[in-house]
Amino acid sequence: MGQTCRNTFAWPHTLATLPCALVLICAPLQPAHATDDAPEHERLAALVRQIELADRLAEHTASTAPQERARYHFDYDRLRSDLQRVRTGLQDYLVPQRAQPRDPIPLSGDYLRRDASEKVSP
Repeated sequence: MGQTCRNTFAWPHTLATLPCALVLICAPLQPAHATDDAPEHERLAALVRQIELADRLAEHTASTAPQERARYHFDYDRLRSDLQRVRTGLQDYLVPQRAQPRDPIPLSGDYLRRDASEKVSP
């Protein structure tokens, strides 16, 4: 029987684009009206659930990722940290503790991690 060929590098790249895809999928198709916040609230709550799903998926993938020696590794911890920050911001908006939640720290967005044994040349 033939063996199936699996691309091990496609999965981390797909997972890295997941948060952006979730935002685009859940973006409202029509402009929100100031008098009707229920649809926006429902869409944002659905987005929080999808981010939680992406976080669990990233956790599972990190624990089952092959431990083979490679030059670059996907930084799942940094991805999960950014997902947590986005989820917290959405939850703060949905259930505000103050007028407008602000988070001045930018997302890192760099999920590529070099092997620790390599030296970086200038």
